[in-house]
Amino acid sequence: MKYHAINSQLFIKNRKNFMAQMKPNSLAVFNSNDIYPVSADSTLPFEQHRDIFFLSGVDQEESILVLFPDCPKENLREVLFLRETNEHIAVWEGEKLTKEKALETSGIKNVHWLQDLEKVLAEMMALADTVYINTNEHYRASVETETREARFTKWLLNKYPAHSVAKSNPILQRLRSVKDQIEIDLIQTACDITEKGFRRVLDFVKPGVWEYEIEAEFIHEFVRNRSKKFAYTPIIASGNNANVLHYIENNQQCKAGDLLLMDVGAEYANYSSDMTRTIPVSGRFTDRQKAVYNAVNRVKNDATKMLVPGTLWAEYHIEVGKLMTSELLGLGLLDKADVQNEDPNWPAYKKYFMHGTSHHMGLDTHDYGLLHEPMQANQVFTVEPGIYIPDEGFGIRLEDDVVVQETGEPFNLMRNIPIEADEIEDIMNK
Repeated sequence: MKYHAINSQLFIKNRKNFMAQMKPNSLAVFNSNDIYPVSADSTLPFEQHRDIFFLSGVDQEESILVLFPDCPKENLREVLFLRETNEHIAVWEGEKLTKEKALETSGIKNVHWLQDLEKVLAEMMALADTVYINTNEHYRASVETETREARFTKWLLNKYPAHSVAKSNPILQRLRSVKDQIEIDLIQTACDITEKGFRRVLDFVKPGVWEYEIEAEFIHEFVRNRSKKFAYTPIIASGNNANVLHYIENNQQCKAGDLLLMDVGAEYANYSSDMTRTIPVSGRFTDRQKAVYNAVNRVKNDATKMLVPGTLWAEYHIEVGKLMTSELLGLGLLDKADVQNEDPNWPAYKKYFMHGTSHHMGLDTHDYGLLHEPMQANQVFTVEPGIYIPDEGFGIRLEDDVVVQETGEPFNLMRNIPIEADEIEDIMNK
């Protein structure tokens, strides 16, 4: 892995917290992701399933974690199964976890090779009443491919039909949404890498450069700072491309006078950052562009202050809508009649700001978190308002990542990334 070793105490604590919420005499199983084929002998780069990583720190394929806190056999309360490594694998594929290295990474003492799975699992299942299966219940999930986890679950329930079945996901949704300080530090590192990429781009952008060249500048800086990739597919959108919310073609030339919206984040150690900045291709905003930019920035700043313990996500978005409505009136994009006659289910401001303002962030860019439950300290949220004006040929979105605090305003993990219009102009023209 490119990233530095993570303190195993994080994973020991995560397992302890998960097991504390399991039913009596129950067992939970977690699988690595598949390596997905492209065609011929090509595969996509491996991405570890975030749940097994959260609970073990293991970041390789064909790994299985089994947790059985009430097991009468103490050595079977935490068991990790790994693909057996050997000299041939080391030559052709590189280093894989040994049992000793797995203990160092995860804090799990009982490590078996995968070939022992059915024998050891049979011993454990004979002592358990309930089995926890791990299904993807994220509110944005749309999974058409059968995952390794799903295949294993099908096999497990077929082989052991007499066991009661419970779900791991509700426990994980709550646990993963509240970050340990080690996790916050990892997300901060991802944000710091993103900052380096953005500052590099501020020196690079000028009329005539291509969106894909800017994408290349970002990934160059990310990889040289121990990130393996973008946290999500980057949006490098110049001119009217910014009004396509998920524009990812990144194949147009940046023209003088245009604005450039960049929704880009580095990952680090599987943790995401999620930044959006909008800059003038020519290095200076027009008066109109700056007026809209500053309006978006004010909404971002005021919305951020609302992210405090006890806030409900749905109510927060209603209040942000009121802020945006006020700014759009000031910009002349809405008038009082628009607001008075608006459809409550699609308020007038939605014509120019049609997406949500905040989402949980962490191991996934759209991370686990139950939106119907009040916000808690140490949850990490994005704050990303925008105003999109196709008729004027530009869109502006600004986005930071913040940590909810016990008291006071959230802590901004992107506090060092330039965002004020004047500062951006100064850097681009230095």
